Amino acid sequence: MTQFDYDLFVIGAGSGGVRAARIAAKHGAKVCVAEEYRVGGTCVIRGCVPKKLFVYASKFAEEFEDAVGFGWTTEKVSFDWQTLLENKDKEIDRLNRAYIKNLESSGATLIQERATIVDKNTVQLASGSKITAKYILVATGGAPMVPRHLPGHELAMTSNEAFHLERLPRRIVIVGGGYIAVEFAGIFNGLGVETILVLRGEQILRGFDDDLRNHLAAEMIKKGIEIKTKADIAMIERSGDGVRVTLEDGSQIGAGQVMFATGRMPNTHGLGLENVGIEINMHGAVPVNEFSQTVVDNIYAVGDVTNRVNLTPVAIREGHAFADTVFGNKPIKVDHSLVPSAVFSQPELGTVGLTEAQARKLHSKIDIYKSTFRPMKHTLSGRDERMLMKLVVNAETDVVLGCHIAGPDAGEMAQLLGIAITCGATKAQFDATLAVHPSAAEELVTMREKWQG
Repeated sequence: MTQFDYDLFVIGAGSGGVRAARIAAKHGAKVCVAEEYRVGGTCVIRGCVPKKLFVYASKFAEEFEDAVGFGWTTEKVSFDWQTLLENKDKEIDRLNRAYIKNLESSGATLIQERATIVDKNTVQLASGSKITAKYILVATGGAPMVPRHLPGHELAMTSNEAFHLERLPRRIVIVGGGYIAVEFAGIFNGLGVETILVLRGEQILRGFDDDLRNHLAAEMIKKGIEIKTKADIAMIERSGDGVRVTLEDGSQIGAGQVMFATGRMPNTHGLGLENVGIEINMHGAVPVNEFSQTVVDNIYAVGDVTNRVNLTPVAIREGHAFADTVFGNKPIKVDHSLVPSAVFSQPELGTVGLTEAQARKLHSKIDIYKSTFRPMKHTLSGRDERMLMKLVVNAETDVVLGCHIAGPDAGEMAQLLGIAITCGATKAQFDATLAVHPSAAEELVTMREKWQG
């Protein structure tokens, strides 16, 4: 008989926590999971899943326009925001139920209450009851934020509220230049909202390849999105049934809504970490080692609460690795150095591996292969939109270090390219791969000329 109620207690039923709980249970552990909101976490409930549904919805306006060049007529096309919200909510409810079913079918116990840490082996539920466990896993994710020092901050919303707006505004100001900001800029713009993106930096998507950043910004501007760089908000005021935004240079913008997408903070407040001597770092995250273990040997943390690579597949991988390490007798370190990713902007981005700037810092000689072209579809649609494909190659070893794509289905391509680059594929092996024709992806295996830039 164990001296604890459970072998594992998981705080948070998002992607990482659920995966850890299910795999630990399959290894024979007695598992309990506590979740204060809904099972599924940020991605399923108020993140990547509903966001991509909104991206799909926002693309239809251009699809209808493009169809005319192929012989279709598109009169009497209309959009209803409430229908989109209702159908999105139905899908989120379905996924929520599926997550609960999968968790419980694995043998784990689900408690839908907030849990906090009392000591290294004890948690307390919001109802007051206490539960003991041999191991505790913190998987509470992160949350969007609005700067509290900003005058009028209470008038702003985040991505959380964007999924539940009663009606679309005529104009919106989005603050931020990261992937959430540019994705929502595309969503609102595609749904007919005049969209202004305000960011402090010199260009959107800091940390991405510079060619990719510049290409996307140019395409967004073509679509009518206004991008204000080197700018920040000084104040927000109520103005009629909307808001008035004052920038630091004194200029003002009237809008129906202002949305902050300037980053997310780990959900560590009030968890009781201080009760066991775990100090959060300067970013508000739980510090962990390569096995996701905290300074307390039986307490671990995975996902966005650790602020390592804040992506759903990474949280899932970390959760799975934790369960295998602790309960499967198979120690696994998650490699965060090569993570394929997509930005569901318009046009879409797919990227894997090193940017050109990163590669030049790490290697003495780099070759660049780059191509921009009009997608075949737009030869008939007439739309002024171009694709970008770029390969970053170690000139001394011929190994492909990075690939960056902007255009339709870029995310799908990045997933497959992730396999090749993870396996250490060379440019010669890319060249030896027969092309699929006619496709945009064939450009990846037909580029021969080194970029002279």
